Amino acid sequence: MKTFTLLILVCTCLLLVSFWLTSEVLPLSRDKHKKERKLFPNITQPPQGQLVTRSVVASTSKPDHRASQSNQSIPTNGKSTSSENALLCKEIRDRFLSTALRKRYSEDFYIQSFRTVQNCTWTRRSDEYIKFRSKLASCCNAVQNFIVSQNNTSLGSNMTYEVDNKKNITISETIFKMLPKSQPFMERPYKHCAVVGNGGILQNSSCGAEIDKSDFVFRCNLPPINGHFYEDVGNKTNVVTVNPSIITHKYGRLRGKKTDFLHNMTKYGGAYFLLPAFSYSSNTAACFKVFTTLNESQANQKAIFFHPKYLKSLGQFWRANGVRAYRLSTGLMITSAAIELCDQVTLYGFWPFAKTMEGNLISHHYYDNQLPKPGFHAMPKEFIQVLQLHTKGILKLQGVVAPPE
Repeated sequence: MKTFTLLILVCTCLLLVSFWLTSEVLPLSRDKHKKERKLFPNITQPPQGQLVTRSVVASTSKPDHRASQSNQSIPTNGKSTSSENALLCKEIRDRFLSTALRKRYSEDFYIQSFRTVQNCTWTRRSDEYIKFRSKLASCCNAVQNFIVSQNNTSLGSNMTYEVDNKKNITISETIFKMLPKSQPFMERPYKHCAVVGNGGILQNSSCGAEIDKSDFVFRCNLPPINGHFYEDVGNKTNVVTVNPSIITHKYGRLRGKKTDFLHNMTKYGGAYFLLPAFSYSSNTAACFKVFTTLNESQANQKAIFFHPKYLKSLGQFWRANGVRAYRLSTGLMITSAAIELCDQVTLYGFWPFAKTMEGNLISHHYYDNQLPKPGFHAMPKEFIQVLQLHTKGILKLQGVVAPPE
């Protein structure tokens, strides 16, 4: 009898849970997708040279009195439709910029947002650029604080680590001599800068020649740029960041693989190697080892270090703008600095998704499919921020569609 009663109770509980899922959770999921569709409803990729119609971006709650015109795409090369295109793109821009950055959206939403924005011709807006650059300068000041140098760091001072912020390191004479006398980017502002991410979207993109035409090129985490990669990503490099884990795992902390390291680094020419020596105390030794190895070997490359105060201020700036993660990605750090150091900025390979706009699967990086640690970076939130900067005309996010294999 007790067993029968227990069975009845279990069945009742299962029915109640099933009812709750049906009445509460599933509608919430549907509501989320409805909200996403209200921002960019029924978006489809138009033929090349055309814009999506007004009905694509108009709110479904407000009927369009020009509905009779919305059954066809608006050609971008027609003089009679230039005002229509401008109005349409303004609607797209205003709708996208109203997106709530603190909310969670699906991957399809982000891809759909990019597709929509791509339908409008990008135009640089100097007023928006100057305004945003001023905001960055007031909080972070890359011009003076991007790199640890002798003119912003005193001999004998105690430097607090960016992430291990309860730990300090004394700037000894040995460390002080490692630092450049001033900020190394004396020719700034550079006219046109390229920030090259490592997204798989760069595969088969043929962006290499365009990247190499830039006046200044930033790259991230010692990516491969020679051989068959050259056509897609170029090889010009002025600054390349170095993740200390690469030095530890690939080059054995430069104890037994120093020759391999020096040989592999020659492809970067006379680039600066930018390292986070003062972010984590556990990374300091590896970063200093890169400096001494390059210096003792009289290599063309020079090691420089992120300033921890700059990175901490930058993290606070983006957190206030909706990017909440354990730490910013290297790509967003470099993009932020580039906006202060350059007159024009174009991003390549910034695509944190597993598929293209057409739904074709791609690898995480253009050279491998190694995924980042879950929860370490807020990549979709960073992407939507970058896309909003693109929409405002502050920087250009180069859209590349990798063809299917």
